[in-house]
Amino acid sequence: MAKVGKRYPLLIYEYTLNRWYPATLVLSLVLFTLWWFQPNYLPKPETNWQDLQLLIISGLTLGMTIFLFLMRKAAYVRPYKDHLRLVTPFLRMNISYKRIVQTRATEMGALFPSSSINHLQRESIAPLLAKTAIVVELNKLPVPLPVLRFFLSPLFFKDKTPHIIFLVDNWMRFSTELESLRTGGDLATQPYKNRNSLLASLSKDDE
Repeated sequence: MAKVGKRYPLLIYEYTLNRWYPATLVLSLVLFTLWWFQPNYLPKPETNWQDLQLLIISGLTLGMTIFLFLMRKAAYVRPYKDHLRLVTPFLRMNISYKRIVQTRATEMGALFPSSSINHLQRESIAPLLAKTAIVVELNKLPVPLPVLRFFLSPLFFKDKTPHIIFLVDNWMRFSTELESLRTGGDLATQPYKNRNSLLASLSKDDE
């Protein structure tokens, strides 16, 4: 029996880094261009170190661009036999199934209504608000909430109750694998066992 689910990249990280790395790439190219044309349009630096500063900063910015590009799918959630693993570039955490009270599917727009976030924040995450997320409600967080808020985006939490919001591309498959492993089932024989219950959950949230 399969006792390990698939990796599900966290869309919050992917979406954010997809917005950042083009900007850092442009900045790197601009800095390199300034360095290249500096002898023609800018006063000659007094030392070689000053001459290389723009080139070094451009290289560091390019390195950051490559890092952000590679990290887009490095943050993920994955169900295992007895726990749910959350991995980000700066946090790795296992959530025991004993802590999980229930899971439910809800649209991000319902979790974060206009009154809970300001206009600029809402516009920046607008493409994510129409997507469906899985809310994993817990009896207790494995790590204190302030620590989690330091390492994770605010979009992982709708309030101060013990829970974590997982926004993944294939939310139905993720939820099915999670529930199958959590209840001791076999992934191979339970592909979409919870489809109707998930759709029912969404219907209730829309009412």
